[in-house]
Amino acid sequence: MTDALLEVTSAAVAYGKVQAVRGVSLAVRAGEIVTVIGANGAGKSTLLNATMGALPLASGSIRFAGEDVGRLGVEERVALGLCLVPERRELFSTMTVEDNLVLGGFRVPRAVARDTIAEVYDRFPRLKERRDQLAGTMSGGERQMLAMGRALMSRPKLLMLDEPSLGLAPRIVADIFRIVADLRASGVAILLVEQNARAALAAADHAHVMELGEAIASGPAADLARDDRIVESYLGFH
Repeated sequence: MTDALLEVTSAAVAYGKVQAVRGVSLAVRAGEIVTVIGANGAGKSTLLNATMGALPLASGSIRFAGEDVGRLGVEERVALGLCLVPERRELFSTMTVEDNLVLGGFRVPRAVARDTIAEVYDRFPRLKERRDQLAGTMSGGERQMLAMGRALMSRPKLLMLDEPSLGLAPRIVADIFRIVADLRASGVAILLVEQNARAALAAADHAHVMELGEAIASGPAADLARDDRIVESYLGFH
């Protein structure tokens, strides 16, 4: 798919002799939301970590912004415009909100970082209110917003989100998905891994369903949301 910002082709990832991801392909275009749904242990997070460069591919390829990034490390991929918000958020809990954001922008010029932190505060007013608060004392929803804000400090072209709604109250989940839609509208492409399949399919343009390390279904998100097998397995009866 030559116009794809991110193109993962036949990716396989192994932990020792155990293959966690087998032959998965996906693509994300600029300004698009693509979601990967599936049960725990399906290989979704492993796929994101391999795409970010935190895990090696056993086989297959990853291209980003027209470049084969298979030999590039995490920092080099971030410099190209690829960023991951991990499931555990991985904030510096003993540092303030603002210090966490500043660290997220350490690769960009100081003037750009200053402008970007203002944009992050506009997008997440709660973070501005709590700029001097220690990250470890924040609520789950606030920590998720901070993790996303810190990732945006690197000015990514594509933001990968690993279970952004995990453990959050329904009202906060709605806020997170609204922010995801706003980011797409601003031109940031999104690759979203989610167990909240209903919300993910409603937000996404394209979707992939993973089971036991393999993609078992792919297509427009709206089509998968109407697929009887997907509804029964992942969305429940409504």
